[in-house]
Amino acid sequence: MFGMTAKMWHEQNPEMKGNIRDYASINELICLSNMESINAVFIIQGISQVERLLKLNQIAIQQMKILEDDRNRNMLK
Repeated sequence: MFGMTAKMWHEQNPEMKGNIRDYASINELICLSNMESINAVFIIQGISQVERLLKLNQIAIQQMKILEDDRNRNMLK
């Protein structure tokens, strides 16, 4: 989701307390929550880890594009 592992983030940001989620945007947190739920469904469906990762990556990219699109923000008001 963030393009790096938690360990990589800690190594690159030793001065920051907590974890990468503590510094995520609201859109990233929404997307991450969605990915966790979808992953649980994929596990129940018996989808392999490799296939889940590919599908979740595609879904996350699509969701972040939607969440970051300024035009969609006007529709939520």
